Amino acid sequence: MSSLVRLRLLPSAKCLYTQPVQVLVDGLRSSQVVTVKAGTTDDKGTLFHASAVYRAGADGGVDLGRDPSLGGSYRGVEPMGLLSSLRADVLHAKFFKIDSRKPHVVRFSVHEGEEEAGATLAEATNERRLLADGVSRQPIDEGNIRGVLFVPPGEGPFPAVLDLYTFGGGLSERRASLLANCGFMVLTLALYGHHQPKTVTKLHLDYFEEAIQFLRKQPKVMDSGVGLISLSKSGDLALSMATYLPHVKATVWINGCCSNVVMPLYYRGSQLLSGLMYDGRDLRFTESGALIIKDGLHDPLAPENQGSLIPVEQAAGHFLFVAGEDDLNWDSCLFADHLTERLRRHGKDNFEKVFYPGTGHYMEPPFGPFCPSSVHAVVGAVVAWGGEPKAHAEAEVHLWSKIQEFFRKHLVSDTASAKARL
Repeated sequence: MSSLVRLRLLPSAKCLYTQPVQVLVDGLRSSQVVTVKAGTTDDKGTLFHASAVYRAGADGGVDLGRDPSLGGSYRGVEPMGLLSSLRADVLHAKFFKIDSRKPHVVRFSVHEGEEEAGATLAEATNERRLLADGVSRQPIDEGNIRGVLFVPPGEGPFPAVLDLYTFGGGLSERRASLLANCGFMVLTLALYGHHQPKTVTKLHLDYFEEAIQFLRKQPKVMDSGVGLISLSKSGDLALSMATYLPHVKATVWINGCCSNVVMPLYYRGSQLLSGLMYDGRDLRFTESGALIIKDGLHDPLAPENQGSLIPVEQAAGHFLFVAGEDDLNWDSCLFADHLTERLRRHGKDNFEKVFYPGTGHYMEPPFGPFCPSSVHAVVGAVVAWGGEPKAHAEAEVHLWSKIQEFFRKHLVSDTASAKARL
């Protein structure tokens, strides 16, 4: 490495996962061409990397927030492009950052010339923590509930959120821990209860009711109702919870469906909703071999599928419907339009709707690797999720702020707000 070249990460090489960093290189020759690389390993041991080519200015410096990439994983000015452009060394791998106790460690390096194999000039490591100082992490195995509870530091009270982000019934702590960093008490919940069999053919709303009751009993919780945040299949679960269960005040639905999908939903021993199914005859393949399953889901509005439609007009709480316009999993924009139109027909105005152009199915907290394709837990095959990397990354940044704003608006009481200001 050159002793003259420096790679700096500002304001600090250690930060929270959702905080941007400024990547600077100095000590280069005027107009020198270099390649800046980023690499990381996820919780499953999969390697991810990205690279971008830059030309130094007259002062011998490169600033990723100012200077355009000339090639590599992306082109143009993208201050956090090396993080959002991280791709696995193997096809169809999703980035798994599941355990909040392990930081997202990204290794940056600067190399001579336009080739990644050029001589290393400088290196730096960015440690991106998922847990802020003072946030407690409590594994939960109580009754049927299987999950992890995150509680912000201080006496509270804190607005409560149930995170329904799931990996085929398993747990992911990333989104829940990051929301707790923002002042929310969050329970991330496994899709299936602790005592259910591994092969699940139906879901029970009673399990999710138990989780809501658990959250509301926490000593530091705000007595203003519970928020729900969902994605994909858990989107229809969140709609059903908001529709049939009390105390749900605010629901974030991200790229979900307007019907109960695949597995029938039961409550207190009786079936509430049938499962909307897929038809394998309408599937297509991408050049990489991933399936496009968007057109395979049966029409939820067809007469024979009325039993799967969720009567959201019965819900008392508020909704934030979020859809990526390039979602290839299913037509989430159409489903969001149906949901809002159904609410309007019943005289409801308890919703907001946001569509993001160029955005695919897996909308995550910002500054993580973009996932174009991976194994679908229900389909059991590799599917394409859609999205254009830059537009998708920009949408995730905007949505992260939107989610917090929505929850604070509908979960934080005026009394609690006044207490917080004092």
